[in-house]
Amino acid sequence: MTQSGLLPEGFHDRLPPAADIAAAIEARVLEAARGHGYERVDPPLAEYADELAARLKAGGLTDAVRFVDPVGQATLAIRPDMTAQVARIAAVRMGHHPRPVRLSYAGSILRLRASQLAPARERRQVGAELIGLDSVDAAAEIVGVAVEGLAAAGIADASIDFTLPDLVDALSAGPLPVAADAIAALRERLDAKDAGGVAAIAPAYLPLVEAAGPFAPAIARLRAFDTGGVLTRRLDALEAIAATLPDTVALTLDPTERHGFEYQSWLGFSLFAAGAARELGRGGTYQIVHPDGREEPATGFSLYADALSASGHAGERRRLFLPHGTSPVEGARLRAEGWVTVRALEPSDTPAAQLATHIWRDGAAHPL
Repeated sequence: MTQSGLLPEGFHDRLPPAADIAAAIEARVLEAARGHGYERVDPPLAEYADELAARLKAGGLTDAVRFVDPVGQATLAIRPDMTAQVARIAAVRMGHHPRPVRLSYAGSILRLRASQLAPARERRQVGAELIGLDSVDAAAEIVGVAVEGLAAAGIADASIDFTLPDLVDALSAGPLPVAADAIAALRERLDAKDAGGVAAIAPAYLPLVEAAGPFAPAIARLRAFDTGGVLTRRLDALEAIAATLPDTVALTLDPTERHGFEYQSWLGFSLFAAGAARELGRGGTYQIVHPDGREEPATGFSLYADALSASGHAGERRRLFLPHGTSPVEGARLRAEGWVTVRALEPSDTPAAQLATHIWRDGAAHPL
C-alpha cells in the first residue's frame, strides 16, 4: 500500500505560485514564436507507439512509457517528447500545406526514466518546429526564435552550446574511415572526452577531444583539423548562425556532443543560463519520414518550463485584497487595470490569509 499524499518517484505537484509562473512563461515563449509566424498545434498525450517511432528518421521514441490500449488492444505510447508528434502532424495532417510549415506547441511529456541532473519524469515542454527547409537561414531563424523565447521567459544571460551530431559519420565516410562496427563506440568515447578510448579505436580523431570550448577558438581548431574540407560547409553555417545572434548571448562549441542528439543531423544546440544547474532546452536539425517513405528536413527547439521558472525572472506577484463589501464594479475595474484581486468573502477575512501584497483602502491600493 502507498502512503497517503505521496507521489511516484519522478513526479511532483506544481503549487502556487510556481504553477502560475510556469504557465505564464509558456505563454510568453509561445507568443514570441507566434510573432515569427509559428502557429500552435495541440497533439494528444498518447498515440500508437509504432506511429511515433516511425515518424523521425533516427527514431525519437526512446524512454517512452508504453501500454496496451484496453479499447483497441493496440500498443500506445505516452509521448516522451513532442517533436515526433509535430512531425506526424506536418507529414500526415498538413502534408498538403505549402512549405515551410511553422508550428509551435506546449504540453506535458513523460519519460520512462530520469537522470540525476533532471530527476523529474514528467515535464512541461514548449517549443517550435520549422518543417520543409534545411538551410542556414532556417536554422538561424529557429535559433533566433529560441533566444527570443528565453528572453521572453526572463532569461537575460542565455548561452548556446552548439554541436555537430553527424560529425563522425561525415568524417568516417570521407578522409578518416572507421570500421562500421566501431563507429558507435567511437561516438561514445568522443562524447565522454575519453582520449584513451578514442586512441584505441581511431587515433586520428584524438584532436576532436580538445576541440570543445568558446565558439571562435573551437571553430579555428576544427578548421585546422579539417584538412580535407569535409566540415567546411558545416563550420561556415555555424559561423553564419552565430553572426545573427545578439552579442549578449555566450556561444560555445562541443562538436562531439552526442547524448540527447541521437536523431539530429548536422546541427544541434543546447540552451543554458548563467548559473543554471542544467540545460533549459535544446534543438537542432533532423529528418521526418512521410507515410510513403519520403524524408523531409526540419529544424526546431524545445524548452522546459520548470527549468525556465527556476532560472528566469518570475515577475512581480501582485495580489490586491478587497475588503468585505467592496463593490463588484470596483473589483472589475481594478482587474481591467491589471490587478489580481482577492475579495474577502466574510468580514473576518484578512490580507495575510489571502497572501495579498496590497490592500484596497480609501480608493487606492496600498502595499503591505
